[in-house]
Amino acid sequence: MTPDRPVVCCDLDGVVWRGDEPIPGAGAAISELRQAGFRVVFVSNNSSQPVKEVAAKLRATGAPASTEDVITSAVSAAALLASALEPGAPVLACAGRGVVEALEEAGLRPVTRPPATAVVVGLHRDFDFDELDRASAAVRSGARFVATNLDATYPVSGGMIPGSGAIAAAVATAAGRAPEVAGKPERPMADLIRRRFGSKGVVIGDRPSTDGALAVALDWQFALVLSGVTQREARPGGEAIPDPAPPFVTADLAALVPQLVEGTTAG
Repeated sequence: MTPDRPVVCCDLDGVVWRGDEPIPGAGAAISELRQAGFRVVFVSNNSSQPVKEVAAKLRATGAPASTEDVITSAVSAAALLASALEPGAPVLACAGRGVVEALEEAGLRPVTRPPATAVVVGLHRDFDFDELDRASAAVRSGARFVATNLDATYPVSGGMIPGSGAIAAAVATAAGRAPEVAGKPERPMADLIRRRFGSKGVVIGDRPSTDGALAVALDWQFALVLSGVTQREARPGGEAIPDPAPPFVTADLAALVPQLVEGTTAG
């Protein structure tokens, strides 16, 4: 890493891949940024996969990464709760394996039904009525309610599917209480990024509402790529390019690299 280069904080879904399909040129683009002296790290609102699996998926795209290079909203949610709860406290994980692993690594005890001190809701495809019943009952009984993020949709190959925010909305409706939010663009994630990666950087993402807002929270520049949720012509469930537009707007990560290398300087 070159000292006068900011850290590049890169989103994953819609930037590096869509579902399990890599976005063409993304892996090579990350290598180019590193060769230009940037430290490239990865911050994702997708809480479904354990960090080790996310790092392995990055390596498979040609972008070497360690677990220390990756933060997910599951990690942020677990850190938020671990800072307030007793070690071993039961936390109902209405979420995927990424949340379960993060809670365990934070010293908390994931459970699947009440009683629970807290409830964490995140993206997972096996969410059903019974799980909605258990999670909302725990929240109504006084459990702390945390959503990993409120992304309404999640980009996959060929389109979009419901995101964590859709599941959190169902639990909030049934419980009668809104959740705290751990992921982008909220303060728990911003604080975690600063602690791990420093105070100077650029956020790359495909969602102005989360990635762009995170850049504002961090007081960093925002680079918007149009390979995910945001398109030049906004689709239902997607987002539009903000007005005014961010400093960088490109079709994808590969197209962004030359602009970022040229346009990003010390300070």
